[in-house]
Amino acid sequence: MLTRPPTTRTLDRLTGAGLAWGEGTYARWAAPIGAIAFSLYILLTAATAWFMPDANWDMLPYLAIAEEGTYPDPQALHDYAYSTVEAGVSTADYKTLTDDGGGFRSHMAQNAADFHSLLGMYRIKFLYAEILSGLSQVVSPVEAMRLVQVLSVLLFGAITLAWLRAEGALALAPIVGAILIMADFGDAARASTPDLLCSALFMGGLFAYMRKREAATAILLFLAFMARPDNIVFLAIFAVLLVAYRQKAWGALAGFAASFVAYFAISHWAQHPGWWPHLWFSSIEQHYNMDGFEPPFSVAAYLKAFAASVVRAISINSWVGVSVLALAGWYGLDRAGFRLDRRAGILLAALVLGVLAKFTVFPIHDTRIYFPNLLPPFLLLVAPLMALWAAASHGGRRAAPQVIPGDKS
Repeated sequence: MLTRPPTTRTLDRLTGAGLAWGEGTYARWAAPIGAIAFSLYILLTAATAWFMPDANWDMLPYLAIAEEGTYPDPQALHDYAYSTVEAGVSTADYKTLTDDGGGFRSHMAQNAADFHSLLGMYRIKFLYAEILSGLSQVVSPVEAMRLVQVLSVLLFGAITLAWLRAEGALALAPIVGAILIMADFGDAARASTPDLLCSALFMGGLFAYMRKREAATAILLFLAFMARPDNIVFLAIFAVLLVAYRQKAWGALAGFAASFVAYFAISHWAQHPGWWPHLWFSSIEQHYNMDGFEPPFSVAAYLKAFAASVVRAISINSWVGVSVLALAGWYGLDRAGFRLDRRAGILLAALVLGVLAKFTVFPIHDTRIYFPNLLPPFLLLVAPLMALWAAASHGGRRAAPQVIPGDKS
């Protein structure tokens, strides 16, 4: 009969004791450990946004719209944008932004009028342009873009931690960090675009809604819209659901009303080319001059762009997988009897429908477009997940907050 040597049994006991000690220690300090780990991740991401930024072509038009008042002449504005980016990025990055072998980037680097014709599609991001213009008085314009990204990362992380703390779920912070990694949070942080600024303000608005801070909800959701006006799609769906289910949330409704009025005013002021020309440029074919560009609507062209974006979203980007994971978590918790309350349920439905509607209205595959809607569903699931955890810890099944028919709180 084979027997295990004494040294092996001793090693097993030591390993078991070590694991038990580690488990007990982590259980006692899970919340601070989770908060510290998540904070370190956020700080690392902020540092990456500053020291390793992504030199994307959109920097050029965003810097241009921030200083249109100073450079009213298209050629002067073009020269300012390109010279500013050239001074703020490496030689290799600048060559990538301005020389693609005679293609779109090469053309725009040489043609001020065509470059200027594109600005209506960027000018509509009013809040981002104004922030860049203000910060450029203190730091260089390219550094201003990086500073916006750093501050957006920190704000986003702070709101996420506050949300977890409010639910007593700081122990889950490392899992939330892992979800952000899957959702390409690092890429959003490094890109010089208004996407992460919008996401941070949007997250703040949703957190305020969940805490029933109506004034803060209205202000933050409106500011998120001003950073990226395509958020009007989510706000419209959210408002419809709130009214349909008689949920008292005047802050969200006020945010939608203000955004709805501002959408038309800003679109007119920004000289936005319109939905179909913008979609054509982004998802069908890059047009070099958008002045007076009004291609006839084509169902075939739309369906082709839609199909191509679906394939790319599934095979290249992460937002579809992250969204499916959130839905799977909701379904599993709901089937286990740990359900969202009415307020959270309405918000989750609006977030999911918002992504689907945004993609349908403007089929583009990039994860950054849908990033604002990706993390909030997981944070909404924290409450029922913690209830499930508590029930498992006590060896029984304890119901989480249930949907109460007729609840209008």
